[in-house]
Amino acid sequence: MWLQTRMFLLVVLLFGILYGVITGIGYAVGGFNPIVFLFIGFGILLLQYLLGPSIVSWTMRVKWVSEKEAPELHKIVAEQAERAGIPKPRVGVSQLSAVPPNAFAFGRTHGDGRVCVTPAILRLLSRDELKAVIGHEVSHIKHRDMAVITLLSAIPLIMYWIAMTFMFRSMFGGRREGAGYAVLIGLGAFVVYFITNLLVLYGSRIREYYADLGSVKLGNPPHHMATALYKLVYSNARYKGRQELKEIEGVKAFFVNDPSRAWNEVRELAQVDTDLSGTIDANELAALRSKTLRLSTQDKLMEIMSTHPNMLKRIQHLSSLAPGYR
Repeated sequence: MWLQTRMFLLVVLLFGILYGVITGIGYAVGGFNPIVFLFIGFGILLLQYLLGPSIVSWTMRVKWVSEKEAPELHKIVAEQAERAGIPKPRVGVSQLSAVPPNAFAFGRTHGDGRVCVTPAILRLLSRDELKAVIGHEVSHIKHRDMAVITLLSAIPLIMYWIAMTFMFRSMFGGRREGAGYAVLIGLGAFVVYFITNLLVLYGSRIREYYADLGSVKLGNPPHHMATALYKLVYSNARYKGRQELKEIEGVKAFFVNDPSRAWNEVRELAQVDTDLSGTIDANELAALRSKTLRLSTQDKLMEIMSTHPNMLKRIQHLSSLAPGYR
C-alpha cells in the first residue's frame, strides 16, 4: 500500500508542478495566456499517451505471436493474467535478436496490455523463473503504471520546451522589454526540467518494486524472481553490443532490469549467491533480509539517475516478501 501511496503522491506533485509553472509564467509575462500553455502542455501529454505503445513496439521490433507459434509463453501469460484478474495481454517477441535477454510490458489500459520478451530470455531462464518475470510484467499492466509513467515522462519534456521557448525569445528578441525576464524564466524552466526528470526516475523505480511485489502476490516465490534478476544481470554484463543498447535507450525503462548497469551490479550480487550455484535459493534470500546494505556514494548517485532500483536493494526487498513463499 505504501508503494501505491508514494506513486499517487508523486503524480499529484508532478502535475502540480506542471500546472504551477505554466500558470505562473502566464501571469508573470505579458502576452502569454496560461490557458494556451496548459492546452499545449496537455496536448503533448495526450500525444505521449497515444503514441507511446507504438513507439515501444516499433523500437523493439515486436512481432505478435500466436499460441501455435509460442504455446508455452502464451500459457504462462494467460495463467498470470488470470491470477491478476485482467484480460490476457497480447504476446510478442522482439525481433531484435542481438539485444540482451529481457522482458517488458506496455499499453494504455488493462484491455490494451502487451507482454513481450526477447528471444534470449526464453533460453536463459527456467520455467519458474520465466513465470516470475511474466508475473512482474503482468503486474505492471494490472497497476496501469505503464500509462502513468508514460504520462509523467512527458512533463520534463514540457519543461524543456518551455525553457527553450523563452531562451530563444531572449536571444532573438533584441532589446525588447521583457527579454531579461525571458532569460530568467528559461533558466528556471531548465532547473525544473532537471528536478522533474529526477522525480520521474524515482517514479520508475517505485513501479519496479511494486511489480516485484505484484509477481509474488500472483503466487511466484520471491527467490525465483531474485534468481531471474541475478541471471539477467550476469547475462547482460557479458553482452558486447553497446550500439544496440544505445538504439533502445528510450525504452529501457520498460525492461525488467537496466542492461546498461549490469557491470556494476555483478560485483554487488556476488555476495548474495553464497554457494556459487548461479541461482539465489530461498535460504540465501532469507539471509539477505537481516543484512545492512552499504552502498558507495557512486552507487547511490547511479541509482538516483536510473530508471531501476539498485539491484542489491531490490533483491533485499524481495527477501522481505519471502515468508510463506518458500
